[in-house]
Amino acid sequence: MAGVWARRGSGLPLLALSVFGFCLLLQVNAKRPPKTPPCPPSCSCTRDTAFCVDSKAVPRNLPAEVISLTLVNAAFSEIQDGAFSHLPLLQFLYGRGLAEGGWWLLNSNKFTLIGDNAFTGLSHLQYLFIENNDIWALSKFTFRGLKSLTHLSLANNNLQTLPRDIFRPLDILSDLDLRGNSLNCDCKVKWLVEWLAHTNTTVAPIYCASPPRFQEHKVQDLPLREFDCITTDFVLYQTLSFPAVSAEPFLYSSDLYVALAQPGASACTILKWDYVERQLRDYDRIPAPSAVHCKPMVVDSQLYVVVAQLFGGSYIYHWDPNTTRFTKLQDIDPQRVRKPNDLEAFRIDGDWYFAVADSSKAGATSLYRWHQNGFYSHQALHAWHRDTDLEFVDVQAGGGVRTL
Repeated sequence: MAGVWARRGSGLPLLALSVFGFCLLLQVNAKRPPKTPPCPPSCSCTRDTAFCVDSKAVPRNLPAEVISLTLVNAAFSEIQDGAFSHLPLLQFLYGRGLAEGGWWLLNSNKFTLIGDNAFTGLSHLQYLFIENNDIWALSKFTFRGLKSLTHLSLANNNLQTLPRDIFRPLDILSDLDLRGNSLNCDCKVKWLVEWLAHTNTTVAPIYCASPPRFQEHKVQDLPLREFDCITTDFVLYQTLSFPAVSAEPFLYSSDLYVALAQPGASACTILKWDYVERQLRDYDRIPAPSAVHCKPMVVDSQLYVVVAQLFGGSYIYHWDPNTTRFTKLQDIDPQRVRKPNDLEAFRIDGDWYFAVADSSKAGATSLYRWHQNGFYSHQALHAWHRDTDLEFVDVQAGGGVRTL
């Protein structure tokens, strides 16, 4: 059917569309339906949420904008390293299980193991709930990288202990739930008692499952004096407020010392152990503007320190008990040792030696031997090799093989 044309000046609107043209125009201008976001068959997704049931692994092809992920009755037992690294915007992670009467939040999956760095890349994650599973142990690195985590629940698992400082990476954690675990309140959880006494995190009451004397006692109320522990863990003992590039402990006249190479302070610093205060204290300093190694050696009851420097030459100093100071004993050939990088001292058949690894192109890794009043060049080892490290190995069995 032809279009209708209004007469000029009649005041009627001008129409110039046929029926076919009108239908075509409507088809062109119609809005397209919204694009469905990617979603695995086991999940229901919107642009920023995903709800997955019976998944055999952490789903990979989810919308990149997902901020909330719920796993219901997951059909896998291990959360492996980097399992969620493809979801950098994730803020909420839940595990749910189907229970009579409806869905129970954070309940009844089959997780038994959470790997190191399992949540790598989730710097925006705020809520992490993994409850009513079968997790027996965690690594101290399980929660590494979760800088934004504020709420964590591991309730109703089979945790018997927790590694020291597992919560240290969680800087702003405000709520923690560990209820329903079979904690063994022995020396391995002493750190947790100390942490609970000082943390600002709100922690739901936790109860001991063993040993019998602590059973049903609240962990928060355990007195620290009840823990008579011998621990093999390394803990921070003393902090020295300066940088150093090498440290060498040694004994001299039955006292304990440490020699530190400090190029920033232009010195080899010698510290002595104070048996009263039970800490290291300043003892003496040897000038060394570019020291990379300060190697102490006690030869015939005399103390020597080999000072290896990147620039300005390397030297040997001797401790003079009469003046109670270090004095320079000799230079090390600067044409042979141009850029020292490592230094080792050792004995062979009762004689003292030290070797310097030279990392320059024109120098040579060299061996020096003690003879009466000083150390003298004994052997050039690797020339033109740019050596950066050396180790002395003494194998006595089978003929006594010694090698550098």
